[in-house]
Amino acid sequence: MQEQNDSHAGVTGTEGALPWWRRDAAELLELMAGRDSAFVYRLDVARKAARRLHGLRSISRVFYAIKANDHPALLGALAEAGCGFECVSWNEVRHVLENVPGVQEQDLLFTPNFAPRAEYEAALKSGVQLTVDNAWVVHNWPGLFAGKSLFLRLDLEAGHGHHKKVVTAGADSKFGVSLRDIDAVMEALNAQGAAVTGLHTHTGSGVTDVDVWREQLERFVSVLPKFPDARVLDLGGGLGVPDRPEKAALDLERFDDLLERTLGDIDVDLWLEPGRYLASECGVLLARVTQLKSKGDYNYLGIATGMNSLIRPALYGAYHHIVNLDRLEEEASMTYQVVGPICESGDIVGADRRLPACKEGDVMLVTNAGAYGRVMSSSYNRRQPAEEIII
Repeated sequence: MQEQNDSHAGVTGTEGALPWWRRDAAELLELMAGRDSAFVYRLDVARKAARRLHGLRSISRVFYAIKANDHPALLGALAEAGCGFECVSWNEVRHVLENVPGVQEQDLLFTPNFAPRAEYEAALKSGVQLTVDNAWVVHNWPGLFAGKSLFLRLDLEAGHGHHKKVVTAGADSKFGVSLRDIDAVMEALNAQGAAVTGLHTHTGSGVTDVDVWREQLERFVSVLPKFPDARVLDLGGGLGVPDRPEKAALDLERFDDLLERTLGDIDVDLWLEPGRYLASECGVLLARVTQLKSKGDYNYLGIATGMNSLIRPALYGAYHHIVNLDRLEEEASMTYQVVGPICESGDIVGADRRLPACKEGDVMLVTNAGAYGRVMSSSYNRRQPAEEIII
């Protein structure tokens, strides 16, 4: 589908609502004075997303998955909004503790995957809630978990996501303890005097079908009798956001209702740990047009940064809405391949995009860049990724 330069459509899918970057277009253009590229984050957008999740009746706690965007200002804003933090490396745990004033160990979840033993030891010593996702560590490090309280990440055998590389459950995924291994794992943990006080799962990223979480919760409920000490069911993250202006936002009301009805009167708390949902829409990537070229059937529009700042289109085939911030009111009359300056054929930020006729120096805006943008960037070709600016 070719993108329209519909500058009046909100990326949240709320009909008639202008996206924040459209309202703040003049300020964004001023910020670009003397700059070629920049990530810009508006923190109140992230706070509003957090308030929506905290308003869910079925959810007891929300933990932000900091791998999506670990900027200290964003972490601070989400902490103020009542979020805890989910970390997947010990360096992420340290980053939160060092950069978020007042955060306590009980506000952090640590979910390592194929990490060295030292990271598990650090978590258990610190009091951060540790999640174990591999039966191997239970059987091969028996002394490590003796007398400890753990969460266990289960592979509930049903993965979902916007691309096969972000599906995190099922036989093709490296994550989680297989259901067939539960009995042996519990036997080993019981022998070690360890207690499983919570269960965790994560189906994948960019999921917009709320029935997926109902399905996951039903699977949780079916195995819950095997875990008599479990008081928390952590449904992970993966809540999708609209990648195109015409798409609707996640139906949180139906999501909430399905979870409530599925859980019924079972006495456990439900937790969520979203990343993209809290961070994606608060950020945009701005980059100036550097060159234009026509070649064969294609019109190429070059911008000052590409896959070195935002690798998702190259890595996942991810779609990010693109507009010309200098020409929001002009008619979309051209079809462009929007590309970066990196020496790779895959450095395409957006293919077949309908835009106004663009000129060198125009500021292009890439939406939904607050999550998995700067944190996944590199200095490939010795090109530094776009800087980060908070508003």
